Amino acid sequence: MTTRTTDTLTEVRPPPTSRRRWWVIGLAAAVVVTLVAVLVAVAPWADDDAASGGDDGGSAGSAPVADVDGPPDATPPEVDSAALVAGVPADAVAKIDPVRLAPGVVPPSNRWYSGLVFGDQPQPVFAEPLSFGLTDSGFTLGLPSPTVDAKVIIAPHVPAVTVDAGAATAQVSAADPVSVTIDLLDGSGEVLGKVVVAAGSPFVSLTAVQDVTLSSTVSGGSFAPGEDGAATADAGTSQWGLVGGQTDGGSTTLSSGATATWYALPPDASDAAATALRTAAADPVTGVDVTYGVDDAVARTTLTYRTAGGSPTAYVLMPHHRAGEQPTRADCGLGAYPSVYGDLELCAGSQLTSFAPAVEASRQLDLDGISDDQRTTIVDALTADVAATPAFPSDTYFGGKALNRAASLVVLGEQLGVPDVVADLRTTTVDALKEWAEPDGCTAREARCFVYDEAARSVIGLTPSFGSDELNDHHFHYGYFLAAAGLLAQDDAALAAELAPVMDLLAQEIAAALPSDSLPQLRSFDPYAGHSWASGTSPFADGNNQESSSEAVTAWNGLGLWAQASDQPELATEAAWLASTEALTAREYWTAPDLEQFGGFEHTIVSLNWGGKRDYATWFSPEPNAILGIQLIPMGPVQTSMADGVDPEQIRASVDEATPGGYGVQFGGYLLMYRALAGPDDAADAWQEATSLPDVAVDDGSSRSAMLAFIAAAG
Repeated sequence: MTTRTTDTLTEVRPPPTSRRRWWVIGLAAAVVVTLVAVLVAVAPWADDDAASGGDDGGSAGSAPVADVDGPPDATPPEVDSAALVAGVPADAVAKIDPVRLAPGVVPPSNRWYSGLVFGDQPQPVFAEPLSFGLTDSGFTLGLPSPTVDAKVIIAPHVPAVTVDAGAATAQVSAADPVSVTIDLLDGSGEVLGKVVVAAGSPFVSLTAVQDVTLSSTVSGGSFAPGEDGAATADAGTSQWGLVGGQTDGGSTTLSSGATATWYALPPDASDAAATALRTAAADPVTGVDVTYGVDDAVARTTLTYRTAGGSPTAYVLMPHHRAGEQPTRADCGLGAYPSVYGDLELCAGSQLTSFAPAVEASRQLDLDGISDDQRTTIVDALTADVAATPAFPSDTYFGGKALNRAASLVVLGEQLGVPDVVADLRTTTVDALKEWAEPDGCTAREARCFVYDEAARSVIGLTPSFGSDELNDHHFHYGYFLAAAGLLAQDDAALAAELAPVMDLLAQEIAAALPSDSLPQLRSFDPYAGHSWASGTSPFADGNNQESSSEAVTAWNGLGLWAQASDQPELATEAAWLASTEALTAREYWTAPDLEQFGGFEHTIVSLNWGGKRDYATWFSPEPNAILGIQLIPMGPVQTSMADGVDPEQIRASVDEATPGGYGVQFGGYLLMYRALAGPDDAADAWQEATSLPDVAVDDGSSRSAMLAFIAAAG
């Protein structure tokens, strides 16, 4: 294990055996349609009939506001997940152990709160604006405060409030994509109370299941009752409130069914903010519902924070919720909390609605404007690329990656009017896809097939790679397969039907729109953060993480390509929502972040984002070409969205930082392709550089012809 010390903070890297993988996915964009889907994730103990209440918040800061609420809700894709998983062999191959999970609950992997469930000891988690940690007898709360150095922005969980409930153990008893419910158990295993933590909520509540007395301490002190009905405490660097129960001298008594709610006040909180938080704290959050919609202009996300009594609550906006055009918000501007992602604006209300620019569907580049000389050069490179295509690997990452590269070459050749050049490759690639898509393939072989692990509630590909049997990176891996299948089955209904049993299973594994007993809802995607999390079990004190933002975007594009080819419009809508939202956050937090308030951070991008930390680093290389390159793979058609709304100088500065010695380095081809997006002159220069680029700079997930075609299209 290696460590890196930054002032008084120490960053601990996991050993290689626990490292996530780090490369990227295939081609293409999700299909944008004007349908929408509704996701409902209800905590099983909550009142299903409780009204949500509240408006959707206030001003969007400096972002323009829209006069419309965006596209409407519609029916989500309804899929028989049980039938899909029954179609492949069952095998206990997953290397996870959900230690703190109630019976019958689907293991919540790839969540911001997964560290509470897995591993010998629970890890801290980051709910924005609060951090949360389990203890032997209760829990701790913190309000993370960022510290910055040249390569890291970090705000670890530092307990400000410690709540002792006299618990002996804890377990997660309900989970949705945004919130988690934790049972605190007594020594006999009976539930003392239920704790709810939700991303974007400034509240943590405990609802007693039996009479319980709590002790809440703050930096050696305790909460003191106030005249306004809220107990308060000063933690030195943060101010806290407590509503509910009977508090006296740091002791809070709750009768069965009663609730206590803790919250942090924003620094320099106004009277209006204090009043809004105190009022909302009286009606605890019980879970979060998610709806989305997509039209030609925007992808909409709406989070509804359900409360026990249906009263309005409060939430905080991350920067991407305020970026670009946003819906009208009337009750925001109540203050701001610090975070590693920037200020989190406090709003009153129960519905957080935000827009992301819609990412238009595309399975190929626009090559209509390229010159005859460019076309000839690309076709020559294509012929060489096809001839040099090696045998397809057998693991889920490199195997899927190779299939997507080959399928992309086939589409490029057919688009350029040279189908004979790629005809044999089409046949070879289709045959390989069919092998992977044999539902019972794992009964006959130990690779190039999929099984279902019932204990993990997960689909695992054999042979696994980069911890995919720990549920790492499934959206990255399986997005390759879905993209390749979507590219080659377009306009081939018979092929789509043959591939469907397994491809539909992979689609549900990474992006089930609705929860089921077989698979979790939205395994990888965090609707509040607007992006995916890559670690299956999140065994880190910094929370979960994701490195390759471009890989996540292209995963949802692969989902959309498959939905289009297999005629599943509801799935296509969901894929468009995922791709559009993740493309926005990829720009906002990875490739074009606003780092103005983080003085001392010396780089133009952030390449590894966590719950409580942001790094200029990778899991595999300290080289600047790798640090930017991992955000670009595979530079397929959807990667043109990376330039949407981005200052060309940002692109140029990032590429210059990544190429101090030139482009003849790992990922050099991707860096040239990104540079081409800065403008026509940049594209012309990139073309000249690309024609003589050494083979070492062309990644195995792409090809020289794909690189040249991308640059030519950008010009």
